[in-house]
Amino acid sequence: MARILTLTLNPALDLTVRLPRLEPGEVNRSETMLTHAAGKGVNVAQVLADLGHQVTVGGFLGEDNPQAFEALIASRGFGDAFVRVPGETRSNIKIAEYDGRVTDINAPGPWVGEQAQKELLKSVEAIGLEFDAVVVAGSLPNGVSPQWFQGLLETLKNLGLKVALDTSGEALRAGLKAGPWLVKPNTEELAEALGHCADAVSQLHQQGVEHVVVSDGAAGVSWFSPGRALHATPPKVSVASTVGAGDSLLAGMLHGLLSGDTPEQTLRRATAIAAMAVTQIGFGISDDAQLAHLQSGVDVRTLTEQ
Repeated sequence: MARILTLTLNPALDLTVRLPRLEPGEVNRSETMLTHAAGKGVNVAQVLADLGHQVTVGGFLGEDNPQAFEALIASRGFGDAFVRVPGETRSNIKIAEYDGRVTDINAPGPWVGEQAQKELLKSVEAIGLEFDAVVVAGSLPNGVSPQWFQGLLETLKNLGLKVALDTSGEALRAGLKAGPWLVKPNTEELAEALGHCADAVSQLHQQGVEHVVVSDGAAGVSWFSPGRALHATPPKVSVASTVGAGDSLLAGMLHGLLSGDTPEQTLRRATAIAAMAVTQIGFGISDDAQLAHLQSGVDVRTLTEQ
């Protein structure tokens, strides 16, 4: 299996509250409350580990409350490449209702100064050659500019790493300029970054992006690589929470690409892993038999070539 580095620049402690229905302005009583060490790259790492890969996690971590992350790293056997910074890692609240609707309340995160940014760059330059690929996922913390972020991706790319990018907004626009190997926006994020242009995928290919994976919730996933385009429609499932579905999809895509699977097999499994993610609270592949059943319900078809 592959050796993979995931970078989460703005991780979070996710507090997921499960309740029948959110009533704004009223007293709401939860069914369950769960706290997870999370952040997009951390979530991807857990699925990759379940798929058998060797994973190191990194980014910026608040030195005042690292316990949940350090416990996860130890229990999962991850390598630890996080740079500790003053302050607390942010806490995000996810309110998950029975009908699958999730309300996010996301905090901004700690300030990450210039010295910490230099330390992370130095670290990835030192360890980068140990890995087959790197996932850079999530938002930018306070103090980190889109320009620095683009430079980070260019550094990783120059090390010869396959760079998979999953972010949004200014970070996505800056990151695309670095020409990562794979990007995984959803339809709204892609439109925000490039506008509603008909040749958005061709534009990304011209910028050096080999794989464009566009998720669209229950409508499915489209995957564009040079000369080939596929679409997968997921099976219908009972939705517990949509948190982590995109991260699970990205992990599944990376697994298939690095394992040399056929495009159809890669997209079918990745879509099934994402479908499994929405049936549970938390991250990871919890049931191999259920995953196999979900895979059998994924419909993969060829789209017009881009």
